[in-house]
Amino acid sequence: MYFSSLRDLKISQPMNPLNLDTIDLQLLRQLQMDAAMSNQALAERVHVSPPTCLRRVKRLKDAGLIERQIAVLSVDHLASTIGHGLCAVVEITLDRQDQGALDAFEKKVALDEAVQQCYRVSPGPDFVLVVHAAHMPDYLALTQRLFTADANVRNVKAFFSVKRSKFGAALPLPTAAT
Repeated sequence: MYFSSLRDLKISQPMNPLNLDTIDLQLLRQLQMDAAMSNQALAERVHVSPPTCLRRVKRLKDAGLIERQIAVLSVDHLASTIGHGLCAVVEITLDRQDQGALDAFEKKVALDEAVQQCYRVSPGPDFVLVVHAAHMPDYLALTQRLFTADANVRNVKAFFSVKRSKFGAALPLPTAAT
């Protein structure tokens, strides 16, 4: 979602709205590109003092805007050691779409390590998952564990990746106050 101005961008917390200024947005943008950079380097990039940078990043974390910091592994470089494995985008349609059924399925797949991403979508299937498996027998075990054993799963349609052209998780952010 794009915002016409920073005034439109307010993150609500219970009883305490969080207003993001240009510095906050620059910090978030930089951290999306490289969360491992030092506080000193981050402060230099956004032109604030290191103590100010540290305080602001802590505030953004405490507000829940930064969920966690992770390392994105190179599939191609790891392939020589662990193999390429399989990556599949899987569409799931359930028989029953009541809130309880949707929540139960979502909870079950979210707990499975092979499921990297889970989206509830509309229209079309009920869910789209991104899953990773070591090889086809591992993928078969995943389908039996998550889909075949679930009486509420009506349809499963898988698309296997032959090449990862782009991978990212950065959210588009406004650039400056207007």
